[in-house]
Amino acid sequence: KPYFCTAGKCTIGVGRNLDDVGITESEAELLLEHDIQNAVTQLTRRFAWTKDLDEVRFAALINFTFNVGIGTVAKFVNAMALLKEGNYDMAADEFLKSRWAKQVGQRAVEVTEQIRTGEWQ
Repeated sequence: KPYFCTAGKCTIGVGRNLDDVGITESEAELLLEHDIQNAVTQLTRRFAWTKDLDEVRFAALINFTFNVGIGTVAKFVNAMALLKEGNYDMAADEFLKSRWAKQVGQRAVEVTEQIRTGEWQ
């Protein structure tokens, strides 16, 4: 977790000064790859059936999981049950009725359209 060093600089890891040095684009991409893989692992452990979804809908759930964390995904009981049943329209509607959808705006539209249609947005 980020911390402040003795000089008061926001720091991560073993002394990486974010205020003055930051991270490179390749480091940011490495972090993203790790975070996506973590979301995939958590999603498939908690909801094994998601592995059976088509690529587009599975990617939508990975996006959602990356965004909110697996604990919040688990709170979407109705939406996840509808998705598991293959009722994609109603599942998308459930996601859109949430506070999450209001908070993230266009991201929610894209995620739910992928769930609804099975097509990349």
